[in-house]
Amino acid sequence: MPDTKDATPSLPQEGMLAPDFTLATDSQGQFTLSEQTGQSVVVYFYPKDDTPGCTKEAIAFTENAAEFEKHNAVIIGISPDTPLKHDKFKAKHGLNVTLGADIEKEVCEAYGVWVEKNMYGKKYMGVERSTFLVDKEGKIAKIWRKVRVPGHVEKILEELQGLSQ
Repeated sequence: MPDTKDATPSLPQEGMLAPDFTLATDSQGQFTLSEQTGQSVVVYFYPKDDTPGCTKEAIAFTENAAEFEKHNAVIIGISPDTPLKHDKFKAKHGLNVTLGADIEKEVCEAYGVWVEKNMYGKKYMGVERSTFLVDKEGKIAKIWRKVRVPGHVEKILEELQGLSQ
């Protein structure tokens, strides 16, 4: 009898344990989500280094880094770009957020952000700008999908404030 179970894993939901990952990062580093227990983690997915929206988003996180630190939160931005591209992106714009290289798109797929996109009638696969707030126990506290950059960092900080009360 054929297996009728759905082969696609369900998308992460608020309240679930966040899918663990280890990624190479800028500055020849490495980031493992499960090693961040005890602090909140902002995992934000973005399409590509050095594009207008992605640059604005990374700058907004950089400008608010002290506020995130006050809430005992670390930030990691994830895109399919290489660590070397991340280094150049950070240097060009003076960024101070950790950038993870999901070259194989495995983390993007685990979080359900590697999706079919459509621009000017052309379909292609890409990263849907999304943010996951992971609490101190490693559970997803809040998910923002199809993120609009203006005001987004402020929404995350508001949510963090609620978590730390």
